[in-house]
Amino acid sequence: MMLAWLAGPSVAGILMTGLISGRAGYRALLARLLRWRVGARWYAVAMLTAPLVYVVLCFLLSLISSEFSSGILLTSDKAGLVLMGLAYGLLGGGFLEELGWTGFAVPRVRQRHGLVGTGLFVGLLWGAYHFSVIFWATSPSSSGALGVAILLAQLFAWLPAYRVLMVWVYDHTQSLLLAMLMHASLTAGMLILQPLALAGMTLLSWLVAFAAAWWLVVAAIAIANGERFWRHGEMATARTAG
Repeated sequence: MMLAWLAGPSVAGILMTGLISGRAGYRALLARLLRWRVGARWYAVAMLTAPLVYVVLCFLLSLISSEFSSGILLTSDKAGLVLMGLAYGLLGGGFLEELGWTGFAVPRVRQRHGLVGTGLFVGLLWGAYHFSVIFWATSPSSSGALGVAILLAQLFAWLPAYRVLMVWVYDHTQSLLLAMLMHASLTAGMLILQPLALAGMTLLSWLVAFAAAWWLVVAAIAIANGERFWRHGEMATARTAG
């Protein structure tokens, strides 16, 4: 079931690209996948932002409670955790999901909507897509209102914010490869750096703080970019959607 779930966005993205745009769409998809000359600063933004947020937030919250200490500091198998996180981040999070989200959905939504609107719309779909696996893994209905609150926070509190940042990076680079690396960085950081075995109110507190951190990052970038951040899509549609 997990294999089918992981393959969903990539299979859907590839099939829909062919149905809508044909061979031209596949050529454009491949070109964006191979676009790697985008400047070192965009690689830094894509690959370092998520780990920095994890590290800083874990450090600050660990001053309140040791439960929020980063997982990599507590595990006895640091090498295994790092390897698992990197492998799953690159394959499951980055490659398989972004072939659908940034490979197909984002460029087409961006043609009609602004950067923030695109990020919020795709981010909400991104969260909804994770409903089945999170519900299956955590059984929130057995925990009453708290379980439902945790589920909603996991799905919708911070994923739209991060997707807004991903659309912002994609707008400036037109690189599907970089979007994959940015997603992989988030997923790997989640497995390697976030606190281990949080539950109940402690988990909800972490999710609220994590969401607040990402919305603060979005706000800071929006302020720094001014009106350009809110501008309606002006992307080269033939280049991005095929």
